[in-house]
Amino acid sequence: QVQLVESGGGLVQAGGSLRLSCAASGRAFSYYAMGWFRQAPGKEREFVAYIGWRGDNEYYSDSVKGRFTISRDNAKNTVYLQMDSLKPDDTAVYYCAGDYSAGAASYTPEGYRYWGQGTQVTVSS
Repeated sequence: QVQLVESGGGLVQAGGSLRLSCAASGRAFSYYAMGWFRQAPGKEREFVAYIGWRGDNEYYSDSVKGRFTISRDNAKNTVYLQMDSLKPDDTAVYYCAGDYSAGAASYTPEGYRYWGQGTQVTVSS
């Protein structure tokens, strides 16, 4: 089992940057694939980014590809989401999630058992 705590959200102007962090407890973290998801008001939770347990496999949604970068530091039990060139459409609560890799299911919320509480990101125009 692993517990996840996100941080780093906030208010930023369009074109700005934020870096989200997700700190994990538990030894299983090093073996878990990690994902970032987001949920805007009135919308379903959507996939943002994925990183494999060794950090050598990344995947992004089309909406953030080229602007966001996912990374992890297994020595620190932490996964990051660097968000650049932010747009108002990126406004949402951002969640990190972890579990053993499940192939394509790891790009969906159903692929994860463990979730953080979320951190709000607001991008003003």
